[in-house]
Amino acid sequence: MKISEDIAEKVANVLKAVGHPTRLRIIELLEDREMCVGEICDTLGEKQAMTSQHLNMMRDRDVLSCRREGAKMYYAIKNKNVIKLLYCIYDHCDTKREETL
Repeated sequence: MKISEDIAEKVANVLKAVGHPTRLRIIELLEDREMCVGEICDTLGEKQAMTSQHLNMMRDRDVLSCRREGAKMYYAIKNKNVIKLLYCIYDHCDTKREETL
């Protein structure tokens, strides 16, 4: 399978967007429901400024969507295929861990 340079660039941007432990944890939180920034911060124990940077990066790369309700910003997974991709990677990592035991 050959992919175009444009698609390769888009895939790389998505992988960069999710390629951080905090961002992976955010995606896990948002898998089943949308959450406001404050809820995400409280659940992760992270500062709002840093969490907002992570959220904005993923929104800018079309991983997340957001909406404003009053003073609160709510985030959700924009494309559920990102979840499928991450489960494939998680399965790969679990398999590699089991092989070393």
